[in-house]
Amino acid sequence: MQFSVKVNALIAASLLALTGCGESSESVAAITQAQSISLDKQQPTSPERVIALANGSAEIIASLGYLDVLVGRDIASTSKELKGVPIATAGHQVVPEKILELNPDVVLVDNTTGPATALEVIQRAGIKVTMIDEAWTLTDIAKKIEAIGEVIGAQSAAAQLVQKLNSALQDSGKDHPGVRIAFLYLRGGSAIYLLGGQGSGADSLIEHLGAIDVGAQKFTQAFSPITSESLITTDPEIILVMSKGLESVGGIDGLVSLPGIAQTKAGKNRAVIAVDDSLLLSFGPRTPDLLRQLSSAIGQVSGR
Repeated sequence: MQFSVKVNALIAASLLALTGCGESSESVAAITQAQSISLDKQQPTSPERVIALANGSAEIIASLGYLDVLVGRDIASTSKELKGVPIATAGHQVVPEKILELNPDVVLVDNTTGPATALEVIQRAGIKVTMIDEAWTLTDIAKKIEAIGEVIGAQSAAAQLVQKLNSALQDSGKDHPGVRIAFLYLRGGSAIYLLGGQGSGADSLIEHLGAIDVGAQKFTQAFSPITSESLITTDPEIILVMSKGLESVGGIDGLVSLPGIAQTKAGKNRAVIAVDDSLLLSFGPRTPDLLRQLSSAIGQVSGR
């Protein structure tokens, strides 16, 4: 985990919409849901009771066809097939009592899962806690699927899902060469305004589509504070944000009032793509469809 911001970047909602707002001077696209690549239902083996708290792990287990082994999930896992699975946390915090009540065989966690003292209590109760590496690039997705498949005894299904995933990723190509995009992480209530750089996660998505991540081009760190200079010199044509981040700064009007944004091409044209918080950096079975929608949205707001 490069940055605690990445933890907060995976918070939830749903629904698919791709909409243009206003007249020609304003172009906004919203992506709020994506379809998962998935396999048919599989016969559970061992373990039979899994709580998936690692980011995206519940979604991957469901896509592997092992939804029936899930007895708990994290609050950020919001895909529609998981609605019947209990949330096993209090907000984003692990509460040992909630975990123990669900009587799991194994709990999947990652570096963002905590507090550590809660995980220690769970382990002392004799429950296996398994660490799953986070995925922050497209190439990490297959590794994560395989790791989860190994833990839940679904190696064959994992191999099939990876094959389908890779095929779907190959279908989305470099459709937008030269389009300059800035990923902004915004939390207006906490006065957090950051420009994504190398390793933010969004850079992998943007570059896959052939566009230029202007923050990654300028900064080697995952996130840097937004300044007028950094935005004016990078001059993005499109601004990519998370939906709740855009809402937190007061929508488009609030966004263009932030330092330097009004002076960029994106700010002048109000060219913004807003993606559901739980979807944008999910790096899992929904990512290929997200890329398809991102490609359409880039074409919509850039006009090319």
